[in-house]
Amino acid sequence: MNKLENKNTDTEGTNGSQIKDSGFSNLKYLVVGIFFGIVFVKAEIISWFRIQEMFHLQSFFMYGVIGSAVAVGLISVQIIKKFNIKTIQGEKIEIQPKTFSKGQIYGGLMFGFGWAITGACPGPLFAQIGTGVTVIVVTLVSAIFGTWVYGLIKDKLPH
Repeated sequence: MNKLENKNTDTEGTNGSQIKDSGFSNLKYLVVGIFFGIVFVKAEIISWFRIQEMFHLQSFFMYGVIGSAVAVGLISVQIIKKFNIKTIQGEKIEIQPKTFSKGQIYGGLMFGFGWAITGACPGPLFAQIGTGVTVIVVTLVSAIFGTWVYGLIKDKLPH
């Protein structure tokens, strides 16, 4: 049995995030991250000015980007469900139903306020730092700290 076949049988029923890859195999994530960072920079998605235009309702640009992403996500999920597409490891993709809670409103408001104030959301933080906007390191450290605090108090929050 070759290494690939062995890996598939060893991980049967295992969540893909639970599979331990070597550091070298994680290089693919770095390459994809760099690619997306370049796309974000070239498309001005990480531009503080574009983000401020969106929150001041002065431009449709960012709404178009976000709307396109939502549309691609909806279509992708429907294709996955319709054709029963599996992961690369051959696992069935199961999309669990989500339940609504008022905590999502609070979290969304906090996220939106933070995004409006800093001009940064978690995805493009590293691209912004990579372009030389080093003040965003404060936002990155704050996001990490906020995540840590959430981990401490999550059992006391309305979920």
